[in-house]
Amino acid sequence: MVNLVKASFIAFSVFLVACAAPNKTPQSLYDEIGGKPTVEAITDNFIDEISFNKDIYRYFEKTNITRFHEKFIEHLCVNTGGPCTYTGDTMLKVHQGQNINETDFNTTVDLLVNAMKKAGLTYPQQNQVLKVLAPMRGEMLYK
Repeated sequence: MVNLVKASFIAFSVFLVACAAPNKTPQSLYDEIGGKPTVEAITDNFIDEISFNKDIYRYFEKTNITRFHEKFIEHLCVNTGGPCTYTGDTMLKVHQGQNINETDFNTTVDLLVNAMKKAGLTYPQQNQVLKVLAPMRGEMLYK
């Protein structure tokens, strides 16, 4: 009888622990970084960073900034797992003819990192964003 009571108590304890454990659904990177408000802040900060960098600004001086703003938000949203649809051109098409070199590409990445810092992303979050964007590098360089 003591073993039955002990077994029942253990089973009941396991049941309580299972019920108390949070049912965590894995969050998207988009949700982890703060969703739409953060993606918008990163984009605003990135545009500011670009506007103050004479070497990089030359790639953007003929850009429709309103469109860039909208498409960059969509781009970040989609690539971080957010609920958006990207309606812009491919990275290859956007960067075709610009002949972006390694130095300018790396400088632009630094500007994006600054934009993410200003938006409050932690270093691990910044690295996760860069990780999802990095595969597009080949569509931008020397095109």
